[in-house]
Amino acid sequence: MKNILGRKVGMTSVFTADGRYVPVTVIEAGPCTVVERRTKEKNGYESVALGFGAIKKARVTRALAGHFKANNVEPTKFVREFRNDIDGVEVGQTITVAEFAEGDRVDVVGVSKGKGFAGGIKRHNFSGGGASHGSMIHRQPGSNGDTNAGRVVKGSRRPGHMGVDRVTHQNLEIVRADAERNVLLVRGPVPGAKNALVVISKSVKSADEVKA
Repeated sequence: MKNILGRKVGMTSVFTADGRYVPVTVIEAGPCTVVERRTKEKNGYESVALGFGAIKKARVTRALAGHFKANNVEPTKFVREFRNDIDGVEVGQTITVAEFAEGDRVDVVGVSKGKGFAGGIKRHNFSGGGASHGSMIHRQPGSNGDTNAGRVVKGSRRPGHMGVDRVTHQNLEIVRADAERNVLLVRGPVPGAKNALVVISKSVKSADEVKA
């Protein structure tokens, strides 16, 4: 099962076996426990729920505590469901970095860094107004749209809150998988701040499809 939860530790650079010096993101991945198995007969679909991270029992909600107790597993801080590549996985099984290998392609999901309130140039890459001759609109957003509408149209790109969005980066390369330290070295843009939760799964695209 090439699905796992992890914690983004930071970045470094390593030499690969073929002599490349590549920047990588260090992810402390697993070990994860299979805390629930959903079946088509009982739930209408097939999935596996993985738990990651220790948590005090007093901090677990009653609803989640009931799920953990029913499946006879220890409570975890994070729980995420996976529907792909789950054949043969049973409740109580431990998923580790050993499931992955160098050269594997994965999709990584995380929550992007928060950047507060941002203007149109930073948030949406607006070009901005004139930079000289007293234009006075260097970084202003410009026209708000149709004046007859009397409102702002939904979906308009305006200044506002930037970041803290669910982001998925596809087809990233695993440079190294260290099962002894529960560490994955991933080449590519892994979303999120340090210590943030990331969800790693087998890539839905191949390298050939991305190049095309």
